Amino acid sequence: MRSRPYFYLALGAAVAALPALAGAQTLLNTLALVNTFLNAAIGLMITLAIVVFFWGIIQYLAGGSEKKAEGLQIMLWGVVAIFVMVSIWGIIRLLQSTFRVTSTDPVVPKGIQVTTGVF
Repeated sequence: MRSRPYFYLALGAAVAALPALAGAQTLLNTLALVNTFLNAAIGLMITLAIVVFFWGIIQYLAGGSEKKAEGLQIMLWGVVAIFVMVSIWGIIRLLQSTFRVTSTDPVVPKGIQVTTGVF
């Protein structure tokens, strides 16, 4: 019973995204749209991890002994989250530079590319 609100939320998000995906028209435009959403989500997640870290600092400085232990735990998990996200970001950049992939050129297999013009 508790999964119904999540189902309706996911269904509403999918219905809201349909016009954007239909307006993309080609595979490359759809990939660019997905890339835009993922880049925004990455920035949002890093910002959220930094806010969690500072929330742990506030709890550590303003609380008693129990709040200090909880604040230290929150700061630790905030630092771990920031480290993991930035490390993955660095690994992706390393792979891009190793395989000479620029962020402006999409990597699409030759069989999927759609050419416009006369067939």
